[in-house]
Amino acid sequence: MKRVNLHRAALSVDGDEPPGYGSRYAQIGGGIGGEHLGGTLFELEPGQHAGPYHWEAALEEWLWVLEGSPSVRTPEGERRLRPGDIVCFPVGPAGAHKVTNAGQERARIVMLSNRAIPNAIVYPDSDKVAVCLTADAPSLHFLRSAAVDYWHGEPS
Repeated sequence: MKRVNLHRAALSVDGDEPPGYGSRYAQIGGGIGGEHLGGTLFELEPGQHAGPYHWEAALEEWLWVLEGSPSVRTPEGERRLRPGDIVCFPVGPAGAHKVTNAGQERARIVMLSNRAIPNAIVYPDSDKVAVCLTADAPSLHFLRSAAVDYWHGEPS
């Protein structure tokens, strides 16, 4: 049996994030052998965000608060959470969210989701779309304004 301890998981930072997005994280789904569910442990210092405001076309995401009092922006507004709270972000625009540690102490959260490929992620604030075509390839990011007509480039 594989296991990950949420209190002792080794956290990393990508290092290329802009200011405000320097959260530490650990992928936990693969660490326990998960195939159909994924999970990430995030540690957010005050003022840090777990990621930009977005919604997923194929993934339902759950947020579970372990420590601290992060706030979550959704289409319904902003709400403060506390340890033990679990919330669901459904597939589609109704599930748009952004997690921020607006508190004075470190926050630790777990994000859980189904694994679905392909997937598209929409970022309403920056008008981007990310497309994930395979599990082992990086996402491709596009501005929505760069969209082309369905028949663009097709031979006649």
